[in-house]
Parts: sequence; structure tokens; C-alpha cells
Amino acid sequence: MSKGVITITDAEFETEVLKAEQPVLVYFWASWCGPCQLMSPLINLAASKYSDRLKVVKLEVDPNPVTVKQYKVEGVPALRLVKGEQLLDSTEGVISKDKLLSFLDTHLNNN
Repeated sequence: MSKGVITITDAEFETEVLKAEQPVLVYFWASWCGPCQLMSPLINLAASKYSDRLKVVKLEVDPNPVTVKQYKVEGVPALRLVKGEQLLDSTEGVISKDKLLSFLDTHLNNN
């Protein structure tokens, strides 16, 4: 699969996330969000480290209100781990590298 982070929009969410064959980490961000800039390198790390079993997409919140509302994103940065139609886990706010890896390992090591 892809080794990088894929930028998507509301229109692409169903195809790229809900119909993906593997779990998808959805990174909700905003261009005006300072903490999002801190999270971006970690999201890129997750995309490369877990490329064999995880798809990583990023969705800018302001131009994509449908998905933001659907996944009840109240603040950015926010992460949603989705497999098919199922929300596996979620977090909002900046998290450390260790917490991100633990967040992903909890779900991906069970597959």
C-alpha cells in the first residue's frame, strides 16, 4: 500500500476510508492550528512505520464539514482510527510519539 499520508476531502472519504481494505488513521487538521504542525511529523512517521497494515489520510477540517460533523471532531488535531464503517478509537489534541504508537499498536497488533 501507500507509504505516505494521503490528503482527502469529504467527497473522497467513503472511497478512501470506509471502503479501504485495512484500518485507516484519519488525521483531522487545520492550516491555522499550531499544535497540528507539531503532530504532522508523527503522522508521517505512523504512515511509514505501519505502511504494511495501516492507511493514513489527512483531512482539513474547514473545507470538509460533513466528515468533521460525522466523526464529532470538536478540536484539532484529532485522530480517528476507522476500519470499514467502525470507529475503533479516537483522540483529540496533541499526543506524544509514544502515545501515538501505543494507540496504533493496541488495534493493529490484534489484526
